[in-house]
Amino acid sequence: MNPAEFRALALSLPEAIEGAHMGHPDFRVGGKIFATLGVPDDDHAVVMLPPDEQSEYVHAAPTVFAPVHGAWGKGGATTVRLAAVTTSTMEAALVTAWRKRAPRRLTEFS
Repeated sequence: MNPAEFRALALSLPEAIEGAHMGHPDFRVGGKIFATLGVPDDDHAVVMLPPDEQSEYVHAAPTVFAPVHGAWGKGGATTVRLAAVTTSTMEAALVTAWRKRAPRRLTEFS
């Protein structure tokens, strides 16, 4: 996966918009960031997963997913090595992150 493919997947989610945070593109729903591109470098992204699901992703694919260092990582911020992730796995992780941040009205029936 490359950054353009990541961006397209993130923006395909309902009401997702692109913004910027600390000089990096981010993706938001309901004003809340669910993913960031280019952190810690251009080969990575970050998705905001629920901590229990973060541990499942990290356990299943430790060469792809890793918790961000510090408190953000304990809260579910998870780095993704873009070159190593499949499209289907990235899409699933983005949907999980989107659902964590999306307003209830968007998630009640999906």
